[in-house]
Amino acid sequence: MTLQDKIIKHFTDSIQAKQDTLHTLTEAIEFASQKMVAALLNDKKILTCGNGGSACDAQHFSSEMLNRFERERPPLPAIALSTDTSTLTSIANDYHFDEVFAKQLRALGQSGDVLLAYSTSGNSANIAKAIATAHDKDISCIVLSGKDGGAIASILNDSDIEIRVPSQSTARIQEVHLLINHCFCDLIDQQLFGGV
Repeated sequence: MTLQDKIIKHFTDSIQAKQDTLHTLTEAIEFASQKMVAALLNDKKILTCGNGGSACDAQHFSSEMLNRFERERPPLPAIALSTDTSTLTSIANDYHFDEVFAKQLRALGQSGDVLLAYSTSGNSANIAKAIATAHDKDISCIVLSGKDGGAIASILNDSDIEIRVPSQSTARIQEVHLLINHCFCDLIDQQLFGGV
């Protein structure tokens, strides 16, 4: 396989993952955006978390909410729990890395908030602990996952939403998560501020 063949394969595989998601998850994406809008309209916030590339997705979503997506509008309350290195490393050092999001959620989360969590495998122990903490605090969970949903799929409750990208490739899942992030931003802006 030539280098150009590899490039073509990456693009075609990415397109296929997006097509598969389009055909199976548009309703879940819409419903998740509505859940976040309902929280924002009730003066609540969205807390996001993820590891590695998924931490980037969490931070990306938060920054689009706090600043802007594609239109001028007031800032919207969102906090990325994966960005404060002093907090993350102190919790991981003093307790355990599994607690890095849950401990922050116990301090910052309030009933009616939304936890937006990213895990391509669905097996991130610190995401699972954050979800358990969210349930204890009456915080709804929206989970962007992939593969078979992993261990996290089994701990979600009826008020949670799982958006599981139908792919086994971490890279393809992350690419679709980014597109879903942009869908969320656009749908939230549309519902809150109208327009096209």
